[in-house]
Amino acid sequence: MSVSLVVVTVFMSAVLLVSAGAKSLRTPHITEQMSTLGVPQRMMALLIGAQIAGAAGAIAGLWWGPVGIAAATGLTLYFAGAVASHLRVGDRRGALPAVILTMASVALIVLRAVTL
Repeated sequence: MSVSLVVVTVFMSAVLLVSAGAKSLRTPHITEQMSTLGVPQRMMALLIGAQIAGAAGAIAGLWWGPVGIAAATGLTLYFAGAVASHLRVGDRRGALPAVILTMASVALIVLRAVTL
């Protein structure tokens, strides 16, 4: 297992858990952003669950590689969907963090795959 894999995994997991926490607290910024993106409030629990599952899967993947690859693949799809959602409404500024997290998720796939 490489140091870079651990660093990226811990970074991604922390970002995901902070984001899930902000969504679960329904902070004004998140509520406004989700409304702008057209995400119904009833979908918030699904998004929160996906982020928590992604963080847990990434951490578990440190010990069991295939789980880490599966989690990182799911996160890549999650954040690619976020990029598409932001671009759909013309929110280029909001798309940038999602682009960075998409790339970090792809990096997690590669790092985990090369350390199997």
